[in-house]
Amino acid sequence: MFTNRRTVRIEWGDCDAAQIVFYPRYFAFFDASTHHLFGAAGFPKPEMLKDPGFIGYPMVDTRAKFYVPSKFGDDIIIESTIAEFRRSSFDVLHKVYKGETLAIEAWETRVWAGPHPDDPDRIKSKPIPQHIIDRFKQG
Repeated sequence: MFTNRRTVRIEWGDCDAAQIVFYPRYFAFFDASTHHLFGAAGFPKPEMLKDPGFIGYPMVDTRAKFYVPSKFGDDIIIESTIAEFRRSSFDVLHKVYKGETLAIEAWETRVWAGPHPDDPDRIKSKPIPQHIIDRFKQG
């Protein structure tokens, strides 16, 4: 499977009073990491949004296990990969490393979405295009 790695510097605004990352900030990092993953695979979101049949891949479930905290000034590596594809949804696995140490494992379930055919104010899940699945499975 295709994997993307990116380095994130922990900034002052990411931290609480104890200077450790305030946990909701990680979920923002993971969201951005999913977009970076698609971009690195050749599917940058701004280009994908030019397709009128595609609205996005909203998150419908997320969870994380926190093992080691990160602090102001740390550099962390976020490694992201698609763990599983289904008809219209997929799971993303994010692993956060501090040096060689696994600090966090996080999972997202996202749905491939387009405009609802009967109501322009709503979205509807759609099958994930096969060429997207094939690219991620190539590695």
